[in-house]
Formats: sequence, structure tokens, C-alpha cells
Amino acid sequence: MLDPKLIREEPDRVRKGLAARAARVDLDGLIALDRRFREKTQALEALRYRKRTASDAVGRGKRSGEEVSGKLADLKKLSEEEKALAAEAAALEQEVRARCLEIPNLPHDSIPVGPPKANRVERTWGTPRKFDFKPLDHMALTDKLGLVDFARAAKISGAHFLLFTGLGARLERGLINFMLDLHTQQHGYREIWPPYLVNRAAMTGTGQLPKMEADMYRLAEDDLFLIPTAEVPVTNIYAGEILEAGALPVRMAAFTGCFRREAGSYGRETRGMTRVHQFDKVEMVQLVEPERSYEVLEELVGHAERVLQLLEIPYRVVCLASQDISFSAAKCYDIEAWSPATDGWLEVSSCSNFEDFQARRAQIRFRDKQKKVRLVHTLNGSGVALARTVIALLENHQNADGTVQLPKALRPYLGGLDRLTPDTA
Repeated sequence: MLDPKLIREEPDRVRKGLAARAARVDLDGLIALDRRFREKTQALEALRYRKRTASDAVGRGKRSGEEVSGKLADLKKLSEEEKALAAEAAALEQEVRARCLEIPNLPHDSIPVGPPKANRVERTWGTPRKFDFKPLDHMALTDKLGLVDFARAAKISGAHFLLFTGLGARLERGLINFMLDLHTQQHGYREIWPPYLVNRAAMTGTGQLPKMEADMYRLAEDDLFLIPTAEVPVTNIYAGEILEAGALPVRMAAFTGCFRREAGSYGRETRGMTRVHQFDKVEMVQLVEPERSYEVLEELVGHAERVLQLLEIPYRVVCLASQDISFSAAKCYDIEAWSPATDGWLEVSSCSNFEDFQARRAQIRFRDKQKKVRLVHTLNGSGVALARTVIALLENHQNADGTVQLPKALRPYLGGLDRLTPDTA
């Protein structure tokens, strides 16, 4: 959530940021509503002062034996006015907050302004392999190797769900363990195993609600939501808390399933494992001092990149333009892995700096060295997401006979196997 003071005192800056996002917001209406709220609040404070003065007069009158029935009547009237005015102020405050929750974060000045076509490629790593045979796509490879049963997944759950079997399940588990070990043992993250169901406050804290509720899986009876990403429960671990300066940075990594109702439009990109309703992901979350957050963003991207480097998958890092970043992000990098079969790139990680946008919603604060209580900056990044990483792994490391060579870093997590061969178990 944006700082209401920023909206009030620097509306032109806010308008510029929202224009860069092409976001339609009635900022003038919000400013007028906020003004009404502050006027009501001031009137309420003045009324409460009058009420305290009247109450003191009643007390003095009683002590001196005066007739105070008239003063009591005046005090009762003031109390009734206070109750009504407090209700009006509370209603206005609620409406101001509701409108503020609908406003996206302002994009950082360093990102490109414009639609997705303005996205900027920052760097690439690795060279796409030149095959001396026609490479198979991941659908053909998973079928040939017996890794995923798409038909039975659809029978159980419907379209856009996956059923890993046998060696495919071992591969998924091995990748998860490999990434968690890398981030906890080499990158300094503390491992977290969070709930997969979260409440409305948690979803609001990280910015999924209220704007994107239609895209979420909700259990209506309990008003709980299946998490779209581990970002939600992990970031909210410290909601409503004040951390000491020495506790920062907080680095957390978690594996979870992720659930998203919207799995993409019809077409080639929805085939197989590219867009699904449920997928696995290892997520990295950091809570940091504001002065360091953009330095930490680059560090976070590097941690995600290291996964793909060890898996020997060519990739590129893309700085997203102002109209392509998420609702809560101020700056975001996507990491895209190379897919030989499609001759294109697949997003496998997004790394974002939210600045204090999420922290203000969730009230995650810290006490700095001067003992001043301030909002932290929150960041998160996929480290990395499956099953697209599986797609890239299979397609980039396939052999002419349909087997798949495993990168050295992953082999210990599959019992020393050096290649995937047809699973006949």
C-alpha cells in the first residue's frame, strides 16, 4: 500500500507512477475522501475536548453541591454527538483504506516505461545448444521416459494439472532438495515449511487481495485461500511485528505447492507443463533495511541464476517494464530459461523488490539504530519454479535416443544417476 502521506503531499509523483503503469485510479476522488476523513477526525478531537471539559465541570459541580442536571444533559448530548461522529470517521477511514488497497505500487525510476514489449534484456548466460538431430519437446520426452501421466492427471483433477510418476516424481523431488540445499547451505537462507492455506489478512498483506481475488482458489466456508506462491505465508510470518535492527536481514527459503486458477489462454504455450493450476516452487524471501533493498535485489537475482547455472541451462535476465510488473512490485527481474523445442524463452523465476508496499499493508517494521520504528523493505524471488525448469532441463540435455543427460550438480539427488532413461517400473 502506498503511503497516504505520499498521496496527499506528492500527488503529481503518484500520478506519474500510475500513468507509467497505465493504471486507472481516481486519485482526486481519493484525496478528497481523505480530506473529509481528516476533517471529521479533527472535528471529533475538538468534540472530545469539549466533552472532557463538560465532564470536568460536572465533577466540580457535584463536589461543590451544585445542581448539575443541565450539565449532565449537555454531557449526554455531547456523548451522542461523539458516537455519531466517530462512526462517520471510522466509515470514511475504512473507505480510504479500501481505495488505497486497490492502488498498485509505483514503479522504480530505473525500469523501462511502457508495455511488455519495452522489457529490457539485462544479460544472458550460456549458449543455446545446436543439435545434430531434431530435438523433441518436453511432451514427447516425458512420454518416452514415462515421467508424467497427463491423461490420468486430467482424469483426477481436470485440465492443467500434472501427475509425476516414478522417475519423474524422483526428478521433481530431487530438484526441490537440490535448490533448498543450495539456498540454505550456500546463500544463507533459513528453511521454512509454511501452511498452504492462508487467511484473508495474509493475502491482503502481500497484495493478492483485494485486486486479484478472482484468480485465487478460495475455501468459502472458512474464508481461506490456497497459496499462489510461498511469498504469501513466508512474508506474513512477521506481520504485525517490530524487529530489532540486528535481526535484519531476514532470509527465508521455502518449498511449497502453488495454486493459480488462471492457467493462461488457449494455444501452444498451455500444452503440457508450461501453464498449470498447481506447480512446485522454491521461494526466497528477504526482509531488509530500506537503504539496502536494491543491492539485495541484485543479490537475490544472483541466487536464482546460480540454480540455472548449476543445472547448465542457458537463460537470460529481463528487467520488466512498468506495465508488466506485478501489482505490488516496484522493480522486477524475470529469469527466462531457453526452450530448444519452441526456440524461445520460458519464465522460471521472478525476483521483485516491493520496497515498503507490502510491509505497510502487513505492518512489518523494525527498530533502527536510532530506535526509530520504520517499515522494512520486502523482496522475494523464485529460486526457482517448476515445472518449467523441468521442461528446460529435459529439452536442453536430451540425447538423440530420447534419454536425458543429468547435470553433475543434480546427480547426487537422484541416487547418482547420470541420465534419465525410459522408466519401466
